Amino acid sequence: MNRDTFSGYHPLVNFLYFAMVLVFGMCLMHPACLLISLGSATAYNIYLKGRKGLRFSLRFLLPMMLLSAVLNPAFNHEGATILAYLPSGNPLTLESMIYGVAAALMLAGVVQWFSCYNEVMTSDKFVYLFGRLIPALSLVLSMTLRFVPRFNAQMKTVRQAQQCIGRDLSDGGILQRMKHGITILSIMVTWSLENAIETADSMRSRGYGLPGRSAFSIYRFDSRDRSAMLWLGFCCWYTVFGWIGGGFDYRYYPTMKGVSLSPLPLSFLLVYLALCLTPLILNGREDRKWKHLRSAV
Repeated sequence: MNRDTFSGYHPLVNFLYFAMVLVFGMCLMHPACLLISLGSATAYNIYLKGRKGLRFSLRFLLPMMLLSAVLNPAFNHEGATILAYLPSGNPLTLESMIYGVAAALMLAGVVQWFSCYNEVMTSDKFVYLFGRLIPALSLVLSMTLRFVPRFNAQMKTVRQAQQCIGRDLSDGGILQRMKHGITILSIMVTWSLENAIETADSMRSRGYGLPGRSAFSIYRFDSRDRSAMLWLGFCCWYTVFGWIGGGFDYRYYPTMKGVSLSPLPLSFLLVYLALCLTPLILNGREDRKWKHLRSAV
């Protein structure tokens, strides 16, 4: 796993960035925007997770994209270019196929951005941002996000222990496997309840919920974060301006047609590309500085 420079920025910068790319990724249906969003999110996810991020893209996103691309022309028959007729008598159109691919790209890009969000926006960052505004909800969300990976890790530990004594889900007949599964489930439920009690006792001992209780934070909004906010603000403003002005217009029905790539619409795409690649640009610049310092030693 590489050291992510963007994760070291203020939580507000991280949150606003992901809010921007997620909103734009879901709303901008221009083919170029979809490719930019998916490509940038995939590259950043691989940078954060390494081979694990690549396996996630190949094992889960590709089948999901293929399924989405196939389902749309099977149920959506709009479009002027008829390629063939299905056994049901409904037409198979080129526009419905292309729109299915576009929807698959959009869905995959959003999933990839959420995967990056989970790596960068940790639970302590979320509580820092929303702890004072919505303390109960932020605490519940933080505990939920933290509980899922811990539950998976504990499940692997329990399964390995049960496998060593021949009581795994793959041992024995159907009834024996069901019995082993119920045993593992019982162990996990007991562990979850004990963990909840320990967490409640720990929070009570630290004075959670008492009036006037202060909170420690390691985050400081410095000049680097201000520069990042100005950059994100410019990219957001310019992209929204292009969105409202029709610079990202593209229709799929009844025929495919988009705005011509004149200098102004092209500038919108370049700014949107720069916005999506911001974490990778920052990481690349920091990596070059680090290599230069190491070579100078």
